[in-house]
Amino acid sequence: MSTNLDEIRKPIAAELTLFEEKFRASMKTKTPLLDAVMKYIVKQKGKRVRPMFVFLSASVCGEITEATYRGAALIELLHTATLVHDDVVDDSDERRGFFSINALWKNKIAVLVGDYLLSKGLLLAVSNKDFRLLELVSDAVKEMSEGELLQIEKTRKLNITEEIYFEIIRQKTATLISSACAIGAASSNSSEIIIAKMKLFGEKAGIAFQIKDDLLDFGNEDIGKPHGIDLKEKKITLPLIYALNNCNSSDRRRFINIIKNKNEDLLKVKEVVSFIHESGGMKYATEKMNLYRDEAIAILNSFTKTASLNSLIDLVYFTTDRKK
Repeated sequence: MSTNLDEIRKPIAAELTLFEEKFRASMKTKTPLLDAVMKYIVKQKGKRVRPMFVFLSASVCGEITEATYRGAALIELLHTATLVHDDVVDDSDERRGFFSINALWKNKIAVLVGDYLLSKGLLLAVSNKDFRLLELVSDAVKEMSEGELLQIEKTRKLNITEEIYFEIIRQKTATLISSACAIGAASSNSSEIIIAKMKLFGEKAGIAFQIKDDLLDFGNEDIGKPHGIDLKEKKITLPLIYALNNCNSSDRRRFINIIKNKNEDLLKVKEVVSFIHESGGMKYATEKMNLYRDEAIAILNSFTKTASLNSLIDLVYFTTDRKK
């Protein structure tokens, strides 16, 4: 088992290199302002984990085709659009160590750029008659928007139960990884049964991925973002839900009051983080994350053992073992 991304990429290394070239070329535009923003976005590319899910899923289910490249581009365009829009919603000035689009070009341009990326993805699918891929991506956009709105609604009242938390992260995060895996399967001309199986695999892997994100926010290692940032944004995540459900009513009231009214006070935020660690919230969330990870990997056991399958399994482990 490897959690080294370069090792995991090996079975699809050539395809990912070609994808990167195609993706960069597709981001060019004749509108000078838009071209400047697109170049800036391409420059700060992430790990490309979601396109990896697309290519590995296609390889596991059948063959990588031209539709796989378009599917990976669709997912990456959608992912980038949601990040640009998220930074506007969260009033965030930084993304992956770079200034966010809204920090440099203001909210109006950031929103329009996000819209442009979405429409670019939709046109890519329509012009190539990739209607099944378009259906899968459109469903993901709908779910992600609903998840974001559900989180905003519940954050205002701070009344998130474990059940609601899982619904939010299923819609907000898991849906995109789920659709990446389903698109990979669909692009390799797999049956609807296989597409549904890969969609479920991606959903479980995506839930594990998000729980890991939530754990990192309360961790002790340098993860490139301030600890307790979720608390400052009044986001109620699984470690905190468990801690609040397993303390006495006066402590619960006190900690909810800190999150509601004193979430800018660093010392108070540290107090909540310590409370989460001491109450077993981290341990509980880690167990839940491992459960979803193991359920995701169990789904893959029915596929033929190949280098791509091993890499797909390793990619799931990478998402839950990463340090940032």
